[in-house]
Amino acid sequence: MKEASLVKYYSAKYFFLAFGLLQWTISVTFLTSHGNTPKGQWSAFLFFTIGLIIMTIQIVYATRLKRVAIGKKKIAVLSNGTLHRYEHEDVKWMKFIPAFNIYQMKIRGKKATIYFLPCEEGEVYLWSVSFNCPDYSQEIIELSLPAQAGNPASKH
Repeated sequence: MKEASLVKYYSAKYFFLAFGLLQWTISVTFLTSHGNTPKGQWSAFLFFTIGLIIMTIQIVYATRLKRVAIGKKKIAVLSNGTLHRYEHEDVKWMKFIPAFNIYQMKIRGKKATIYFLPCEEGEVYLWSVSFNCPDYSQEIIELSLPAQAGNPASKH
């Protein structure tokens, strides 16, 4: 099973936390150095608000970012120190969000969606559900990563 590196995972998980704290630090700096002017107060309020929005994004999405290892037969989700294994049939849908280089996956019977990072090497499997068929069968589409783009054995 392949999974993304731990450095990549923790960088993505805590990026918004670090960026929000940086905005709050800038806000406090503006307030202490230029707090007696309206322009300094406005700047401090602006950076505090930006930091608050970014921290809200951290609270909402960091809990959904999980470590996921995808194999040819099973999917393993590591969350809060517990390992959950799922079959490919348990995946309701999965889609790639290219702006953030992240995958979004919904598992049958689970309320929340799971976000995870792709691995750097190997193949990534996507499930596309064909809603035209009456049995809702799933087919596996194999994608190769850019490092293996020259591989003639890979399917596109």
